Amino acid sequence: MTKYAEQKIVPFSPQQLYALVADVGKYPKFLPWCVGARVRSHVNNLMVADLTIGFGPFRESFTSRVTLLPGSGEGPCAIRVEYENGPFKYLVNRWDFAPHERGCLVDFFVDFEFRSIILQKAIGAVFTEAVHRMVNAFLKRAETVYGKPAQPLSEGT
Repeated sequence: MTKYAEQKIVPFSPQQLYALVADVGKYPKFLPWCVGARVRSHVNNLMVADLTIGFGPFRESFTSRVTLLPGSGEGPCAIRVEYENGPFKYLVNRWDFAPHERGCLVDFFVDFEFRSIILQKAIGAVFTEAVHRMVNAFLKRAETVYGKPAQPLSEGT
């Protein structure tokens, strides 16, 4: 099993970051190693999406059920991802976005295990750095979409 958790305070609103993460179809434009994305269905707050991830000689596609929890107004919001099928034994992913005096407290968590021992060992060697880069890609995307904030992006809480 491979787990990663990160909290970060960033100078964007919870709603802005929630909108970026919820826009799965645009992931290949900015997310490292994401080479394909397709939303199969999106009804109310439930989305089923396929992602294709490529790194080195590996290219894997998987399907997830995404629950969108937009919250109300300027309050907290969240996204929950549950694995449906593909190369994993399991995959759980959570994003929580809470208001903070300096913008938003982002709380990110992912836990997964590949079925293939070879794939698990390959990603295990670079996993923490890869996920850190992916979280930062969302923050850089926020700068592109919403403009450079008056205060710089934080490196932690």
